[in-house]
Amino acid sequence: MKLISFIALPLALGLSCAVNPAVRSLSSSVSETPTTQSVQAKKLMTGADQVAAYLPYLKGKRIGMVVNQTSIIGSKPSVDSLVSLGVNIVSIFGPEHGFRGNASNGAKVDDAVDAKTGIPVVSLYGKNKKPSKEQLANIDLMIFDIQDVGCRFYTYINTLNHVMEACAENNKELMILDRPNPNGFIVDGPILEAHLYSGIGMHPIPITHGCTIAEFAQMINGEGWGGVAKTNPCKLKIIKLANYTHDTPYTLPVLPSPNLNTQQSILLYPSLCWFEGTIISQGRGTYMPFTVLGAPALKGKYDFSFKPVSIKGMSETPLHQDEDCYGLDLRTYDTNLLRKTKQLNLKWLMELYKAYPDKARFFDTSYSKQMGNFNYRSGNEALKKQIIAGVSEKEIRQSWEPGLSAYKQIRKKYLMYP
Repeated sequence: MKLISFIALPLALGLSCAVNPAVRSLSSSVSETPTTQSVQAKKLMTGADQVAAYLPYLKGKRIGMVVNQTSIIGSKPSVDSLVSLGVNIVSIFGPEHGFRGNASNGAKVDDAVDAKTGIPVVSLYGKNKKPSKEQLANIDLMIFDIQDVGCRFYTYINTLNHVMEACAENNKELMILDRPNPNGFIVDGPILEAHLYSGIGMHPIPITHGCTIAEFAQMINGEGWGGVAKTNPCKLKIIKLANYTHDTPYTLPVLPSPNLNTQQSILLYPSLCWFEGTIISQGRGTYMPFTVLGAPALKGKYDFSFKPVSIKGMSETPLHQDEDCYGLDLRTYDTNLLRKTKQLNLKWLMELYKAYPDKARFFDTSYSKQMGNFNYRSGNEALKKQIIAGVSEKEIRQSWEPGLSAYKQIRKKYLMYP
């Protein structure tokens, strides 16, 4: 798809309606919310692809962009596209995995200069998590355009929050080019307890939050989360998705991070990532991460096996490195079952704990530096105890209430799509 085709789009495409007082629209018109059936009959378009809706607003402004390799217009990096259209981009801000998306999980990313455009790149996953006053001084408008996967412990929503906080503090407007949530059909999991806030969870939300990145930004503003005060919200300008619903299947055109390298891994990630707080490998150190589960001690209990190795740019010191791991092969698991139930899969966690021979080591975070505390992954103190005690799945899900239902009511206030 050529870039010029987007310039011809009607200006009305993708314009936002103000759900929150801090959100400004590029149009005074507000259309009715279309039905799910009518939306799905039309072509989905990202906010970034609707260039005609926002290009005039960028002209004459000094622009900062929070982007990574998923930030594309058509098939071309959005930074390159906008520079070619005469937009004055003065700074690029990169999240975890870096601007080009080639840094390993959790690896510190340094500031740099983009070799292609010569634009300075400021890391938001190194010495500072949010832009400083000095870094924002020569910027008139910030743009956030990053593909999220709709999961609490995926760090891009934290980056969004830090950017919003900085913009609010320094009176800078933030434009969000909205993108679909591939896991937007699931709102599930325990609500994160405040004493477990960390770099992999800083909001009182379930594991899968069910919002697009723009909807989540409105929730940050409206609820006053993460240093963004209700009395001084971030000024947002949102370019909405066209023809999108939360149930719309969406295959990501660009991999969001090195270890989410297939659509299968993206859809399984919310149900598998809490294994990072256990002795079970999720396939880091293979080319099929987040589609397999296993450990050396499960030999004889499962026939399927894989061997994690050091892979530069993906997992350089993976759990159980150079050891044969035995367990579950989920590469052909029918993810439509997740869409049907609209729930995380708890059965795998329950099954592998039951199968593991040394129960005392299953949640032992001292075993490996790569393993995070399970409670920080689950977001509460109860789930680990429930798994150990053999509590039923039904009882575990009941324990997530009333918090989960309360969150769903909060979420409704900020939804822009059916």
